[in-house]
Amino acid sequence: MRQIILDTETTGIDPKQGHRIIEIGCVELVDRKHTHQYYHQYIQPEREVEQEAMAVHGISNEFLADKPKFADIVEAFMSFVQGAELIIHNAPFDVGFINHELSLLKNNPWGQIEDHCKITDTLKMARKTYPGQRNSLDALCKRLGVDNSGRTLHGALLDSEILADVYLMMTGGQVSLTLAAESSLGQHAANSTQTNSLQRGALKIVQPNANELAEHQRYLETLFKGQDNPTYW
Repeated sequence: MRQIILDTETTGIDPKQGHRIIEIGCVELVDRKHTHQYYHQYIQPEREVEQEAMAVHGISNEFLADKPKFADIVEAFMSFVQGAELIIHNAPFDVGFINHELSLLKNNPWGQIEDHCKITDTLKMARKTYPGQRNSLDALCKRLGVDNSGRTLHGALLDSEILADVYLMMTGGQVSLTLAAESSLGQHAANSTQTNSLQRGALKIVQPNANELAEHQRYLETLFKGQDNPTYW
């Protein structure tokens, strides 16, 4: 099972107003394990970044000036996510921006991102799991004990790494860790028992000789002397 944790940063909040993607960050999980494979790209959006957006992510127009355009990176990006389940916090926002970028391509050979990937929204999951509570990424980190101390500004790759840990915890990561620990302890105990058994070896049976049997009999007669119905063991 291949999953891609994805996040984007943008010039503003609404692609319908002409806002564009300026950063994409992706983290790969296979069978719920980090593969340490990433996709990360800054993008020249062909428009100015709004001050309000810059205050959130800290990415300036000057920094983006020499970065490639979306059309230049789309093939590498789509190849990375192809066929995977995309795990996104507030998926309609990021999916809307990705589809807007795809629609701007000449003849758009890709269609929409949903044509290539399954989309899972962790914000929707969190609202169902924790109804009536705050379910921002920061709030989930605090609730689930995920360290986000390095997150002073939003960044697509950093947020994807944090969301990967949040998603694993939300979907049973702690249970899996507990079961793994119990399994490890059980295996350790089994190994210890096996090792001790091998170290002891088979017990040697020593038979008493005639003198020892006679001495034991005299002891029993002395112990139960005077009893009509002595009990032996």
